[in-house]
Amino acid sequence: EASGEDFEEQQTLKDSLYIVLNFASKYYQHLLHTHEEGKSIGLGYFRERGFQPHIVKKFELGYSLNKWDGLKSWATKQQYQEDILEAAGLIVKKEEKCYDRFRGRVMFPIHNLSGKTIGFGARTLKKDDKPKYLNSPESEVYHKSDILYGLFQAKSAIRLQDNCYLVEGYTDVISLHQAGIENVVASSGTSLTDGQIKVIGRFSKNVTMLFDGDKAGLSASMRGVDMILEKNLDVKVVTFPEGEDPDSYVNKVGPAAFKEYLKEKARDFILFKAEIALSGAGNDPVAKANVIREIISSIIKIPDSIKRSVFYRSCSELLSISEETLSREGDKLLLEQQRKEQRR
Repeated sequence: EASGEDFEEQQTLKDSLYIVLNFASKYYQHLLHTHEEGKSIGLGYFRERGFQPHIVKKFELGYSLNKWDGLKSWATKQQYQEDILEAAGLIVKKEEKCYDRFRGRVMFPIHNLSGKTIGFGARTLKKDDKPKYLNSPESEVYHKSDILYGLFQAKSAIRLQDNCYLVEGYTDVISLHQAGIENVVASSGTSLTDGQIKVIGRFSKNVTMLFDGDKAGLSASMRGVDMILEKNLDVKVVTFPEGEDPDSYVNKVGPAAFKEYLKEKARDFILFKAEIALSGAGNDPVAKANVIREIISSIIKIPDSIKRSVFYRSCSELLSISEETLSREGDKLLLEQQRKEQRR
C-alpha cells in the first residue's frame, strides 16, 4: 500500500507535470503564431493541409523551433526545474548533455478527458528526419494505452451520435472535425488496447472503424476489432478507395459527400471480414474451410448470445453453409477455449 506521504508526493509530481506541460503547449502555440520560423514552416504546413485558423486553435496546435534548447532555455528563465521538464518528456538528458526532445516539428498536444495537456505528438517537416512522428514518452500523467487522440474534443459528440469513428492519424481527426464530424478519435499509430476500448465504451457502444485504402493496414487493424467485439461493442467498418485515407478523401470530395459515403459504406465488421477472406480464398475448399473457422472465431468473441446467432444467420448465406453447422462449430470452439482456460 502507498502511504499517505507517497500519495501526496505523487499528486504533487502530477500537478507539477500538468503545469509544465500546459506551459509547453502555450509556448509551442505562441511560436506557431508569432515566431518567423513558426509562421513560415509550421503554419505553412497546416495551411497546406487545409486546416483553418479555428481548428488550429481548437486542437492547440503548435511548433517547436529547430534548435537544441528553445524550450529548455525559455522554461529555465521561467524557473521551471530541469528534472520536472525531463519527467514530462520535454527535455532529454544524456550524460552531461541536456536538450529539447522536440525540435523543428509541428506539435499536436495530447489531452486527457478533462482537457489537460499530458503529452505531445510531433511531426517532422524535414525530409530526412527520422522518425516522422515522435511521441512523448510515458510519464506519471501520460499512459499511451489508455489515451485516444481527440477524445477530449470528441466525447460529447460521441455520446450525442452514439457512435465513435476510429481513425489512424492526428490529421484524420482534425480534418474530420473541420468537416463537421466531431465524434472521431485516433489510436495514434499504436494498435488498439483494452484500455482504449474501455474508454470508448464509456461514451458509446458503437464503433465505426475508418480504414485507409491499403490492404496491408487492414489485416493489422482486423486484430484490434476482435478485442472490441469481446468488450460487447458493435463494430462497423468503412474502407476508402485505394490510396485514400479519411483526411485525403474528405478534402477531395468535401464534407457533404464524405458524410454520405460514411452512411452508405458502413458495413458490419463480421460480414466485411467474411467477404474479404472469401475473396482471398477463391475456389480452394481448404482455404474456404479456414475462412469459415476464422469467421466463427470472431463471432464467438461476442459475449451476447442473441447477437451471435444473428451473425451466424447472416454469415450462413454469405458462406453458403447452414446456420446450424456454424453455431455447432462455434460452440465447439467456445468449449475448447473454456477447457484451455481451466487448464491454465
